[in-house]
Amino acid sequence: MRQNASAVLSILILGVVLFATAQAAEKKTLEATVNVQESIEKAAATSQKKIDAVADQADRMLTEYKLIMRQYDALKGYNDQVARIVRAQNEELATIDEQLLEIDTTNQGVIPLMGRMVDTLDKFVALDVPFLPDERSKRIEELKTLLDRADVTVSEKYRRIMEAYQVEMEYGRTIEAYTAELVVDGNKRSVDFLRIGRMTLMYQTLDKKETAVWDNDKRTWRVLPEEYRKPTMLGLRIARKQAPPDLIKLPVPAPEKAQ
Repeated sequence: MRQNASAVLSILILGVVLFATAQAAEKKTLEATVNVQESIEKAAATSQKKIDAVADQADRMLTEYKLIMRQYDALKGYNDQVARIVRAQNEELATIDEQLLEIDTTNQGVIPLMGRMVDTLDKFVALDVPFLPDERSKRIEELKTLLDRADVTVSEKYRRIMEAYQVEMEYGRTIEAYTAELVVDGNKRSVDFLRIGRMTLMYQTLDKKETAVWDNDKRTWRVLPEEYRKPTMLGLRIARKQAPPDLIKLPVPAPEKAQ
């Protein structure tokens, strides 16, 4: 009986030892598993951080890329516009060069023409009825001075010459009365002049005692008879707008036969 009891006790002890050993092994296995799991979680967390960092960097790079692409598009559009402007300016410069060449060619003909126009006007005034001699001579001298000025454009010179021609044309269809000095036979005196177009130029002394008309063929003054004194006085008043228009008897040169 004692031997059986000892055998049972030995078996129980062995079972306890085996159970304890199994528990210890299981505990070690569990701890190892936990350690592995923790290592995996730590590695996953580290990897996630790396992934998050890479994702953030990718987002920044994508944002920078989009910004750079917008800047590129803007710069490309600007460069294209500048290129178009440069092409247009080059074309305009070529056109200007052609125009300058044409202007130079034109000036070669226009400038001598303007000189001849002023000379012609000077001769015309010299041969014309001698009304307003100082004013007309001064205008021509100013034109001659103007032609030699480098600071005045060709177009302005031409405009001034045409303006002078226009003034001379206006004299032919207007009447005028003015007082000025007259020198006859070395004697200077103030007289009233009456101009009717270019047909008649007369003067009357301020005391109304002498009336004369210009003879352009003989280039001299011709004293008129008494019958022209009052008509000349009336003509002077009409020209000064001191009397209404009226028919007056004044000497007019006979028309010349056309050649």
